[in-house]
Amino acid sequence: MTELKIRYGHTGDVETVLRFWKSAAEGTDRHDSPQACLALIERDPEALLLAEIDGLLVGTLIAGWDGWRAHLYRLAVHPGHRRRGIARALIAQAEQRFRGFGAFRADAMVLHDNDLAHRAWAAAGYRRQPEWGRWVKPLAT
Repeated sequence: MTELKIRYGHTGDVETVLRFWKSAAEGTDRHDSPQACLALIERDPEALLLAEIDGLLVGTLIAGWDGWRAHLYRLAVHPGHRRRGIARALIAQAEQRFRGFGAFRADAMVLHDNDLAHRAWAAAGYRRQPEWGRWVKPLAT
């Protein structure tokens, strides 16, 4: 594998990231849009982490910090580049970011039936927290 580079996503990456999620992410949200991705980058320019090899997007992770908690979303690695340490590198970069804010814990959003993701998160030291669940209410009309 050529050298892996992790960088922050910027506005010029939005369409590429959205296409990437359609092919590499499990359970992609149907409400993904350029506007939502741009809003993320505008609000927190260092939240969207992109992993590249020779300029090719091979992984993503959103490392959101709300000033109180550290949240991880959208860990996705290109199917042809899995099991090469890309997820581990993205998670490590996110954790470094969070430590810089003084965060004491990070949580990850993971689909219940995504066994591949469960293994990746467990390998990075994360565990399922059975006492918590996610409650959701759509706000769009």
